[in-house]
Amino acid sequence: MHLIQKIVERLALAVLMIGGLGMLFSMFLGVADVVGTNLLLVPVPGPRELTESTMVLIVFGALAYAQIRRAHIRVEIVYLRMSPRVRAAMDVLTDLCAIVFFGLILWQGWGEALYSYQIGEATVGLIRFPLWPARFVLCAGCALMILQLVLHLIVDLGRIRTGAPLETDVVDLSGSQ
Repeated sequence: MHLIQKIVERLALAVLMIGGLGMLFSMFLGVADVVGTNLLLVPVPGPRELTESTMVLIVFGALAYAQIRRAHIRVEIVYLRMSPRVRAAMDVLTDLCAIVFFGLILWQGWGEALYSYQIGEATVGLIRFPLWPARFVLCAGCALMILQLVLHLIVDLGRIRTGAPLETDVVDLSGSQ
């Protein structure tokens, strides 16, 4: 399981870095469009269409990496006041709900991605960008997220049995240094 966890972590980090590059590219393209439109009176064609597709990579590419770090939002004021076993049970419930949620997105997204590919769906504008790559990126991001959730589910079920705290749960609530 440790090997699978390492592979998933490296994949998630790679996708996160690609998403970061996509964000930089979108930012530079947006700046070029604003400067071109307002100063040079020559707009850059296609920044909106490209940014739409890049946003899918940015968002769905970062999901699995955030899950690896357990950095998604939760109500810590309640969570940290519970015993390690209750925290583990809360994490198991969260893992299961998230697996169902992202499973549904993956299921529907896969059908949409295949259909988009089959019909050659593309944006409408001066430059036609194909939309199917972004739809497959959404599916890959969801699949990676589900895989990470399953790995966390296994760990969290073990935490219920042993009562061991999660490494990130060790926080001093008393406020002393």
